[in-house]
Amino acid sequence: MTLAPLTRPARLRPGARIAVVSPSGPVPADRLEAGLDVLRGWGLDPAEAPHVRDVHPELDYLAGTDEARARDLQEAWCDPSVDAVICARGGYGVHRMVDLVDWAAMRAAGPKVFIGYSDITVLHEAFARRMGLATLHGPMAGTETFLKDPDTQESLRATLFEPDSVRTLGLPTARVLVPGRARGITYGGCVSLLAADIGTPHARTSARGGLLVIEDTTEDPYSIDRILTQLLRAGALDGIAGVACGSWAGCGPYEKVRAVLADRLGPLGVPVVEELGFGHGPTALTIPLGVPAVLDAPADGGPATLTMEGPALV
Repeated sequence: MTLAPLTRPARLRPGARIAVVSPSGPVPADRLEAGLDVLRGWGLDPAEAPHVRDVHPELDYLAGTDEARARDLQEAWCDPSVDAVICARGGYGVHRMVDLVDWAAMRAAGPKVFIGYSDITVLHEAFARRMGLATLHGPMAGTETFLKDPDTQESLRATLFEPDSVRTLGLPTARVLVPGRARGITYGGCVSLLAADIGTPHARTSARGGLLVIEDTTEDPYSIDRILTQLLRAGALDGIAGVACGSWAGCGPYEKVRAVLADRLGPLGVPVVEELGFGHGPTALTIPLGVPAVLDAPADGGPATLTMEGPALV
């Protein structure tokens, strides 16, 4: 099966209501409040889900119970007054709640903007597979990068309100690992979460024609090797058109990470760009998922970029 473009939700306008949910780990209150202030500064109307500040009574790495986290997401999505949903943070926990969501009810509520990254990769895949909806791999309201980095904030703000202005993505750090040019449909996220999805009931069985965007954090080079090898052995990368790599924060000396990426991805024979500028790094560009794009990895040393063929939001 070849990937096809997904339904794009509507761009936001001043006054739009954006629900904040915690599908994974608990968010520090001070960071959440600072993030809400940023959203208000953009003219948005942020609304906290009922359990967004919860901490599980026994498993304190979870933002409340699985049922409460799933219910918050579903109720926010199905609320007709809500235009967008942004996650407060990642961490761990989405795999525990994703199958508790009533995806038929979510589909019936129609398309909206959804934003997150890291553990939220599982939900990006669910929105794509179960709803046919394009989403935004972008910073979350209660994360340090969002609060402290102006470029990260501006990338998300522009994508939400002026998506035509941010169709070409790539920081000056972006370099060519394998040269070439490819067109495909963007998909992906945190690579360890993509591997963890393999074998689950709604996992992607083909990514033919896809432009894979991947990043991760605190995974040693051998662990990145294992993750990529699992994806390769499972056939999950068969037929992909190209790969855009983001940050690998806390994953060891980058030259060792780079060697793993070259060893595992190079034999695919597709263009590969490294350090494009998204994920857990100091600057996190917002990457639309589920939309047609072109990956440029010029052999002559020119700028490596990922360019959306149209705006992320309509």
